[in-house]
Amino acid sequence: MSESITPKLVANRGKFARQSWIIERTPLVIGREADCDIVINEPKISRQHVRLTQTDEGRYMVRDLESLNGTWVNGVPLKGARVLEDGDELDLARMVTLIFVASEITEPLAPEQLQAAHLLRLDRNARRVFVGEREIVPPLSVPQYRLLELLFDANGGICTREDVVQVVWPDDESGGVSEQAIDALVRRLRDRINEFATEDHQYIVTVRGHGFRLDNQT
Repeated sequence: MSESITPKLVANRGKFARQSWIIERTPLVIGREADCDIVINEPKISRQHVRLTQTDEGRYMVRDLESLNGTWVNGVPLKGARVLEDGDELDLARMVTLIFVASEITEPLAPEQLQAAHLLRLDRNARRVFVGEREIVPPLSVPQYRLLELLFDANGGICTREDVVQVVWPDDESGGVSEQAIDALVRRLRDRINEFATEDHQYIVTVRGHGFRLDNQT
């Protein structure tokens, strides 16, 4: 069994990455206002964004304070309050991610261990996609997943527009898939990946005049 430690919040996304705050007392308010217990001065963070409290049993709860841009816990929108479990991720306004750490086993990795933290991973059996340790939820659409799998299997090589049509729209025999449709699909896939990326990284690269490739390197 892992040894308990004084609970804390550790940022692993945004300009506050690797900063940590020990939870010494509750209630604890996180927000943009200078008098918050944890101040996160980002424009999309509400003045008072979330509040942590402790139950009589010693468990910690988080409540969204009707923030403008929302809060997610492990990728699920936070409505009202919920109990925090060791290792839970609080995503504030898609700007800053805070990990709730209550045991040594969930201490974030050291910088030298984070080299591959942004890599895309595929669970082909379940058709699930992960950006680092964050699963893309809701799942990608069938065309989006087919495109990503094509790029992933190319291992950094260029996939032409013809390759994309053959894999994504295999039943289209009339050549009716337009370049605009391909570009729109690529754009939507980029947007979905970027929702879950913890750093500014261009995963899908357009190679002008040739096609597309996946940059999934450390």
